[in-house]
Amino acid sequence: MFYIFHGKDTHAQKEALADLISKAGDPAMLDLNTTRLEGLVSLNNLRQACSAMPFLADVRLIIVSGLFAAKPDKAYLKELADYLPQMPATTRLVFLESDELSGSHPILKLAEAEKTGFVKLFKPLEGPQLDRWIRQQVEARNGRIAPHAIHLLSINIGSNMEILENEIEKLTLYKGEAEITGDDVTLLSPYLAEASIFDLVDALGNRNSKKASLLLQQKFQEGADPFYLFSMFVRQFRLLIQVKEMVDAGSRAQAISQRLKMHSFVAGKLYQQSAQFSLPQLEQIYRHLLDVDVAVKTGRNDMVTALNLLVAALTAP
Repeated sequence: MFYIFHGKDTHAQKEALADLISKAGDPAMLDLNTTRLEGLVSLNNLRQACSAMPFLADVRLIIVSGLFAAKPDKAYLKELADYLPQMPATTRLVFLESDELSGSHPILKLAEAEKTGFVKLFKPLEGPQLDRWIRQQVEARNGRIAPHAIHLLSINIGSNMEILENEIEKLTLYKGEAEITGDDVTLLSPYLAEASIFDLVDALGNRNSKKASLLLQQKFQEGADPFYLFSMFVRQFRLLIQVKEMVDAGSRAQAISQRLKMHSFVAGKLYQQSAQFSLPQLEQIYRHLLDVDVAVKTGRNDMVTALNLLVAALTAP
């Protein structure tokens, strides 16, 4: 039998794969009968792996990641389509694709038509569905969560389920049986701190002085350390310069994530944000930040005033 798990919710894909594996027999023996392949694997190697009989187990598991994303040609797909219905009944072949396949994809159509094929699309959760998932995850850990806390998590982290699950785990361990509040999320989640800086830099990029000033004052009112805020500014614009250089050289968000060793969630945000600035603008802003640092350290300015002046200068017409 062969399976196609496709779509951007790769976290749910992993859960579905884990469920499939759990039903395939003794884990120790299945591990001996599992082969993992990646990218444009040769048909010869794929056939060899799929045609081998299981050793002291009921099934043999073959997991292939990103084969169709690697764009195999028509001859490859035709040969693969001819082979799949002939696979041994003891083989479980799973194709994992992090993007949604077209409905006209020949292997997808084959899986839908064949009794031995299975297709599942994993779309990212959004809106009420995402809110419900967050609540269910908290309740599964015997916790409780306020609606405002759910809103903060869903708005600032979105449908990146792996990050969400990590944040929920951290919050439930911190609160125990007590209700998780919006303040708890703000306190414990680094992604909210980053989200605030992203929003502030967005406002700077759009030359929206009113919004940028409002966001900065909001951070002051929340008790944020001005020196910490400044360090976040410096970090953000340093990263934006690196990302902008890579974007100008033709790199996409995924390649940037791998090159800079940062989470894809953060890389995607930086990739979008870099479009608001030219490289010379970013370099000029970074020099301005260095001037602020020197002014504060030499006593010519205090950090709160310096940050207010910085925001005013960067949003000036």
